[in-house]
Amino acid sequence: MDWLGDLDQGSVIRSFVWGSFILFVLPGLFAAYRGRLGTALTHALIWLTLGYVLVLGYSYRDVFKDVAGRVAAELSLAGRPIEVTDPDGERAVRIRRTTNGQFVARTSVNGSEFLMLVDTGASSVVLKATDAARAGVDTDGLSYSVMVETANGSTFCAPVRLKEISVGGIKFSGVEALVAKPGNLKESLLGISFLRRLRSYAVEGDFLTLRG
Repeated sequence: MDWLGDLDQGSVIRSFVWGSFILFVLPGLFAAYRGRLGTALTHALIWLTLGYVLVLGYSYRDVFKDVAGRVAAELSLAGRPIEVTDPDGERAVRIRRTTNGQFVARTSVNGSEFLMLVDTGASSVVLKATDAARAGVDTDGLSYSVMVETANGSTFCAPVRLKEISVGGIKFSGVEALVAKPGNLKESLLGISFLRRLRSYAVEGDFLTLRG
């Protein structure tokens, strides 16, 4: 019986299952399908096919999850965050590139939603005045004393701290931000003061993946 020591637990269990099937199940099946060989073969083929599909699906479950996430992203509107699961089980948010090659994320700031341009060149989250007002910031009481460089040139901004900012299921509190002087910024920027709190972020093809 030394050969038993060479088998792992999984092999022993599989041997027991197949042995039980041959000894106890097959005789009953033969009796039930006596004289109906065609029906027996049809049913056997169906069950074998189902078993193969189940085994195949389990074996490639990580691949199917990734494909499902990509299909969902393809069907989504650009900017709408899609929550996905990485092959290592980590939760992430994926954003599709817009037709002009940029990444725009539908973001919630203090409970108000609007689009923000993901900008790794911006050292901070920068809100245009109208978006800041929607997020409950008192723009009339701000001091626009910080000069920053944007794609539209130099502008003065006011430092603020946002109560909460989230993209999909990724949420951070107390994020440092700037509010641009009214009329000096065309779109709000999701900058480094938010991105640096992530575990990682990376561009993969036409998608930006944020891991929070």
